Amino acid sequence: MNQVVISGMGLWKPRHVVTNQELVESYNAWASRYNDEHAKEIAAGELTEKPLSSSEFIEKASGIRQRYAYVKEGILDVNRMRPHIPRRREDELSHQAEIALNSARVALDRAGKTGRDIDMVIVSCAYTERSYPAIAIEVQKELDIRGTGFDMLVACSAATFALQRAFDAIAAGSARAVLVINPELTSPQVNYTDRDSHFIFGDVSTAVVLERADTCTAPQSYEILGTRSQTVFSNNIRSNFGYVAYAQDVDPFCEENLFHQNGRSVFKEVCPMAAEHLLAQIDAVGLGVSDVRRWWLHQANINMNQLIARRLLGRDPAPEEAPIVLDEFANTASAGSIIAFCLHHEDLEPGDCGVICSFGAGYSIGSLVVRKR
Repeated sequence: MNQVVISGMGLWKPRHVVTNQELVESYNAWASRYNDEHAKEIAAGELTEKPLSSSEFIEKASGIRQRYAYVKEGILDVNRMRPHIPRRREDELSHQAEIALNSARVALDRAGKTGRDIDMVIVSCAYTERSYPAIAIEVQKELDIRGTGFDMLVACSAATFALQRAFDAIAAGSARAVLVINPELTSPQVNYTDRDSHFIFGDVSTAVVLERADTCTAPQSYEILGTRSQTVFSNNIRSNFGYVAYAQDVDPFCEENLFHQNGRSVFKEVCPMAAEHLLAQIDAVGLGVSDVRRWWLHQANINMNQLIARRLLGRDPAPEEAPIVLDEFANTASAGSIIAFCLHHEDLEPGDCGVICSFGAGYSIGSLVVRKR
């Protein structure tokens, strides 16, 4: 079995920022107008009054202060409440392929690779903007990569699940090097008229190059000691939008089809699952909690991350032990743990170990144990 390393990683963030205050002002204006327009129905108990929000509520509930948006236009418009993303012709590069390429090129450069060195492209994220052809094959064409490309959808665990697939392919010898990309274009699936979820997500793109250790020439690389994934069915996080809506005679963009969750149940159920998963993962590769210098955890909610870290460490984590990036990026679906990895790894010394972990809808949990070379 081939030894597999991570040799390059790339992060791209949009130029548009949406602050909590901007979102609150827009949402509150929309909610106030809704309440005024439906005052009679609300008074009669036929409709529920829309609650107002605040920046303080958002930060306390999530730790999020802002988020990046691929397109900001339309998000804050009380007459629209969704981004206005121009439709592109079929002979033009798709929006998602564009942001995928932005991070992929950085990862390839840092790994010292070109497209001809890559045998497989995996685009793995929470949503893809079309069913086919795969975004991965479009990226493959643009980077002049020979081999195969395919898309994976595993919600917020998509990145780590794809990294495991890449690891398996290289370890088995069916690929020399694999490019894994997470172009998380989440804003089109956000219900900006829902107080409890309108602030959660941001747009971003990350990419990782994995290859055989004997071909690695990158100045910094990480040996993959082990991978692990698991799924347990739950209805507590859902996004129902899909092609069958065309045949259901309902509004395909209705509230029920956009992202929604039972946040309290998710918190209660996922945190212990993630902690148990991580303990089993490091034990499987012969490590203990004290042997892990860094935990690059999924960035969904600061309270979840702190609770999971406390379950692992038996105390509150130091900032450098479990870095938080969601204050700047918000929840970027599967990309969150990769963002944390990209931004908080260069200070590690050879031999230092860390764990990349993501968890989310499904439920799904994926992780990799890595050691700096």
